[in-house]
Amino acid sequence: MIIDFHTHAFPDPVAAKAIPTLAAEGNILAHTTGTIDSLMASMDRAGIDISVVCSIATRASQFDPILSWSKEIRSSRIFPLPSIHPTDLDLVARVFRIKEEGFSGIKMHPYYQDFFLDEKRLFPLYEALSDTGLFLVVHCGYDIGFPRIRRADPSQILSVHRLFPRLQLITTHFGGWDAWDEVEKLLIGKDIYMEISFALSYLSSEQATRMLQRHPPHCLLFGSDSPWEDQMAALARLRSLSLTDKLLHNIMGHNSMRLLH
Repeated sequence: MIIDFHTHAFPDPVAAKAIPTLAAEGNILAHTTGTIDSLMASMDRAGIDISVVCSIATRASQFDPILSWSKEIRSSRIFPLPSIHPTDLDLVARVFRIKEEGFSGIKMHPYYQDFFLDEKRLFPLYEALSDTGLFLVVHCGYDIGFPRIRRADPSQILSVHRLFPRLQLITTHFGGWDAWDEVEKLLIGKDIYMEISFALSYLSSEQATRMLQRHPPHCLLFGSDSPWEDQMAALARLRSLSLTDKLLHNIMGHNSMRLLH
């Protein structure tokens, strides 16, 4: 089974506006139209069994609409992640609501939601996620569409990991987009989850292979960041590296199955 742990999609009317806007902001090509149907077609072409769809609440008021849409699109092949905004006055209660609704985790993005990963105001959220067993997928490193402010860098990841050892923190983009030398120095070898989307096309095959081989094999997850990277191409890049079949098996699906129950 192959699982893509990092994809994006929107309700059809939203996708028609959001994808062109986001593509222009990041000066990047979209490989799907941003709808669930186009994501499913991409999955079929790539041979991907399950995609995790990551939503981002850019305002606290978006919690309920995103949760409702996540329930609507949930299926045997689509595993949605709701989102909580840091300014939500009910953010701890939101965690327990998401748990009750049967979801496995949430997605947050420090640039779109204007926070720093190690801010104390987020500590009650991290505690609630730890208590419920929900995981947190968070954008890490820089973002192609924003100024280079260090909102979720490797040192902040390490700090949160030490303060909340029970928190299942899923660091995206191989621990920090465009901060991979720091990732290799500070995070590789630590018991920290890393999802590898939008990273292998920027790293040399030597560095990517070295980092994958030196990280705990149960902490690595395949992701594409579709529509911003083609799922089939992302899989091909991973398979082109000099990795054992067992490690590939863990990265491409086994580890994700455990997290998604």
